[in-house]
Amino acid sequence: MMSMMMSARSWLANEGGKHFVLMLWLGANTWLFVKTFLLYSCGRQYHYLYKMLGLGLCLSRASASVLNLNCSLVLLPVCRCLLTWLRGSHTVSSRKTRRLLDKSKTFHVACGVAICIFSVLHVSAHLVNVVNFSGRFSEDFPALNFARYKGEDPKLIILTTVPGVTGVLLVLILFLMFTSSSYCVRIYNYEIFWYTHNLFIVFYVILMVHMVGGALKYQTNIEAHPPGCLRANQSSPQQQGEELERREEEETRCREEPHFQPHYPQTWLWVSGPLCLYCAERLYRYIRSSDPVTIVTVMRHPCDVIELRMLKKNFKAHPGQYVVLKCPSVSFFENHPFTLTECPTENKETFGIHLRVVGDWTERFTQLLLPDLQRDLDILPVLHQRRYPKLYVDGPFGSPSQEVFNYDVSVCVAAGIGVTPFACVLQALLDGRTGLRLKRLYFVWVCRELRSFYWFAERLCALHHKLWHENRPDYFNLKLYVSQADDLHCISEEKYRPLASRLLVGRPRWKLLLDDIGRSNKHARVGVFCCGPKGISRTLHRLCNSAHFPGTSFEFNKESFS
Repeated sequence: MMSMMMSARSWLANEGGKHFVLMLWLGANTWLFVKTFLLYSCGRQYHYLYKMLGLGLCLSRASASVLNLNCSLVLLPVCRCLLTWLRGSHTVSSRKTRRLLDKSKTFHVACGVAICIFSVLHVSAHLVNVVNFSGRFSEDFPALNFARYKGEDPKLIILTTVPGVTGVLLVLILFLMFTSSSYCVRIYNYEIFWYTHNLFIVFYVILMVHMVGGALKYQTNIEAHPPGCLRANQSSPQQQGEELERREEEETRCREEPHFQPHYPQTWLWVSGPLCLYCAERLYRYIRSSDPVTIVTVMRHPCDVIELRMLKKNFKAHPGQYVVLKCPSVSFFENHPFTLTECPTENKETFGIHLRVVGDWTERFTQLLLPDLQRDLDILPVLHQRRYPKLYVDGPFGSPSQEVFNYDVSVCVAAGIGVTPFACVLQALLDGRTGLRLKRLYFVWVCRELRSFYWFAERLCALHHKLWHENRPDYFNLKLYVSQADDLHCISEEKYRPLASRLLVGRPRWKLLLDDIGRSNKHARVGVFCCGPKGISRTLHRLCNSAHFPGTSFEFNKESFS
């Protein structure tokens, strides 16, 4: 029983806030869908329209309401400056609130999935509506019709009207954005994802025009013409008895013909606020990043890793943050995020990043930086000074790794180049940053090749020696894992001895590792930070949710660029 209670506590610490927001979001979508559905099925102003279109009317309008909500919400998680400001402001002082901001990408994806699902429902319902407009053409109420004559080809209605043409374009754009957002496309052909995802600008412009056609109309004179009453020129099929008397009563209350009017477009009311906020942020970011940075040095590290050290006026950043790089010589529109591995300080104005040469953009960028360098021939870092291409830096932006210093105990888990979010953390400790809450740091780095550890070998060794001389050897717990056991003797040099003594062959046994950390830090809240493949992050996430140590909880934080 005690074990179940501790597991529940760990689960709530990691998932409680996220699921609470999820339930609020689902509740808002459900309430809006049901409310709109009932309005169009039972509302007196839609009586004649409902008789013509049936269930398709209710489903199309209910799904449209949900689409309006999610098309407005989906923009908020990609306002990076807003999220960074919220993370650093005093109004968001709670760590739980800041951790919710780290889920912004998940919320963005959830809204995107909802848009796709309800778009399918919306389009399907409107296809039924178009067929009904054609087949149930009303001679009694000509103003209510969207078709021009009875039996008009539904395809002609779609392709010759504003709602129809804009609807087709919206479906095509949404299909391109959805399919290109898949994991395989983003990993293996990021350029396709980037270009198609930026079609959202065209999507919102067309969305504003979509309602202009006025396909659906409502009755405006309900008092003068109660829905369902007989007009003066209508003949009753049964002209005797009680039925005749009832209809004559209704006829006396029907003072005029029904008047119909198309709805005033409301989509812009939903999306204009978030869209203006996003556009204002993009303008601010454009102005902030309009001046190119000065590339001070470029260093080549083993395993196709390039280190850039740059200089920019009034650039300030905190450990764990990331920047977005844009090189017009490579691509005028494309930009990519990279974690800062070195931040400016009072004594040093330069900042740096490490990037791995993977993909077309990084390959072309590396060729511009180091055009004459032969790959795979360099083991030690190589320093080059030459005329570099123009490079623009946007940022910095907040990330989960900023919270490393806000725990008493933190566990940083990196795989390969995923070490970059924590490199700045190590540098901050090496620089002797004061006022830190952190009392113990566990650093686990997993690599395939031994040469990968040379990226930050000197920094790791320097931090080890610093803490050893300060008589704080337990402050920094380092574990290095290499999956390929070749050339282990290469790291046995004297200056790398602290790394050699902490080097293990194989993969970490994550459960045993967290169990050991839990036993050593009883009654502590441990922050677990991960930047690496999905397999590692999923395993750590599951173990953090099921921790069984009395008074000790593990809070999982996954590095993800928003």
